[in-house]
Amino acid sequence: MSDATRKASPATSTVGRGKALVRAEEPDRTRWSDELSSISLGDSLHFYETWDRPATIVSDGAYGVLGFEGDTSDHLDMPAWYEPHVAAWSKYATPQTTLWFWNSEIGWAAVHPVLERHGWRYQNANVWDKGVAHIAGNVNTKRIRRFPVVSEICVQYVFEARIDGKLLKHWLLSEWKRTGLAVSKANEACGVADAATRKYLDQGHLWYWMPVEMFEKMVAYANEYGRPDGRPYFTQDGNSPMTGEEWAMTRTRFDCPHGVTNVWQRDPVHGKERIKTNGTSGKAIHLNQKPLDLMTRTIEATTAPGEVVWEPFGGLFSASVAARRIGRRTFAAEIDKTYFHYGLERLISEAAERQLI
Repeated sequence: MSDATRKASPATSTVGRGKALVRAEEPDRTRWSDELSSISLGDSLHFYETWDRPATIVSDGAYGVLGFEGDTSDHLDMPAWYEPHVAAWSKYATPQTTLWFWNSEIGWAAVHPVLERHGWRYQNANVWDKGVAHIAGNVNTKRIRRFPVVSEICVQYVFEARIDGKLLKHWLLSEWKRTGLAVSKANEACGVADAATRKYLDQGHLWYWMPVEMFEKMVAYANEYGRPDGRPYFTQDGNSPMTGEEWAMTRTRFDCPHGVTNVWQRDPVHGKERIKTNGTSGKAIHLNQKPLDLMTRTIEATTAPGEVVWEPFGGLFSASVAARRIGRRTFAAEIDKTYFHYGLERLISEAAERQLI
């Protein structure tokens, strides 16, 4: 499909698929905020520029299953659907920003090239295993001709740091070469046998981020023994060398609890956690509500208290609820008025409960 044809096509509709609930009334308000959360009704593309820069982005948008107004009917149009959002994430991300991308396997596969093109580096794919109870025996495998699906994907990306337009590994080697010193001298600088040339200055897959103390040693050595006319070396501003603290800001946080792997065995949301029209006895609002414990796991692993989490496709604002419970600040949007109404109720209730604790 050409760009012209795509632009001329009407927005994809959920008509014919059906939703758990469609609320006829307009939401009581279109924005709400307190000291931890700020949510808006509408397309997140209109709000990104007003949000503080994120330490983590939790994306739970189009799956290509007509799940909400504007979702695509399959995975083929998902790259075009996500591209403006991914471009905006890259514009406002920092080298400390992690992206958690929730989707189906085919949906993620379709969008992955878009993420890479905009500077997001793949880290790991995590599988949410919902268990066999998720299908409840209601699948005719002779008809669908495949194994029943009980999983979703939550893929971890980091925003690739660059200095002077270069990836870190390219910048490190180019700065060392500027000194006029032999590359092998980097090992002497760091006080190692060969780790500096084999890892820190490697330009292939063996490269990994230098520990702060090693970076400080390399910088000090380069500026003491490198060509005087090229100083300072390893500088961002041209006036002074980078400090260890500044170097530490060139990668994302990550803290994995002991024993946690990339396969998350967790039943679908049910019971009190499931948001329904009448407390726990009404109709489920969102058919794919995410568990708060999984949201907490990802956010806590990649942020510190007080840092910012973005939830551009809020739904019932599960990421925002999880984030505020552990002291993170959130910015979120939801385009569907029904989801926004109930998500807003959820956040207001959450804020009131936390005040009472």
